[in-house]
Amino acid sequence: MPIALTTAARDRPQAAGHLFLPSTLRRRAKFLIWLRRTHAWTGLWGAALALFFGCTGFLLNHRAVLKIPAAELRLTVIQVPLPGPPPANPQILALEVQHALDIDKPALLVKTEPAQRLEWNGRAIEQPELWRVAFASPQRTLNAEYWVGNAYATVKRQDPNVFALVNRLHTGTGVNAAWVLLVDTLAGGLIVLALSGILLWSRLHGTRLTAAGIGLTSLASLIVLAWQVM
Repeated sequence: MPIALTTAARDRPQAAGHLFLPSTLRRRAKFLIWLRRTHAWTGLWGAALALFFGCTGFLLNHRAVLKIPAAELRLTVIQVPLPGPPPANPQILALEVQHALDIDKPALLVKTEPAQRLEWNGRAIEQPELWRVAFASPQRTLNAEYWVGNAYATVKRQDPNVFALVNRLHTGTGVNAAWVLLVDTLAGGLIVLALSGILLWSRLHGTRLTAAGIGLTSLASLIVLAWQVM
């Protein structure tokens, strides 16, 4: 039979939601709701980039085993005359090549190989110093070689097709600062997803938080030890 409520019970104000939960648990529940939303929106933001890097990573990882002929580079070799006297150093050579070929980015790499003495058909010859200058962008790569004393530099140009261009974006070859920052947001998003996923799994219970802390500490120790061995 129905139980009649007393006047005191009817007049007592009812708490809105989580009636039997202490305030600390209510705060924890609100935090978990916020954490779940953060986890979901972060995953949505990184989904497109993760799909891109996943597909290109698969292509890079299996291109040799599966003999994927998709990524190709078209090679062109030209000789660029150098104006005036021979350049005094590799940096001047880089500026002259950049100006001669209308390259809008500075040299990515400037390298010098010292002169050396070689044996050729039983005769000792002096090989002059070799300068190498490289320019790179996702659309093309230019490698200039200059033997000190020559009046020209030999430039090798590599033009990637669509698949090779995608791979270069994956590896960050010659990309600008905007692309680097965009990829950094994906890296930060993965960190947020990992940490929020652990907290959602633990539901902020002490035992599970302790287990997660031990696991992360072990992983960090393993990375540090591996870094010291390398």
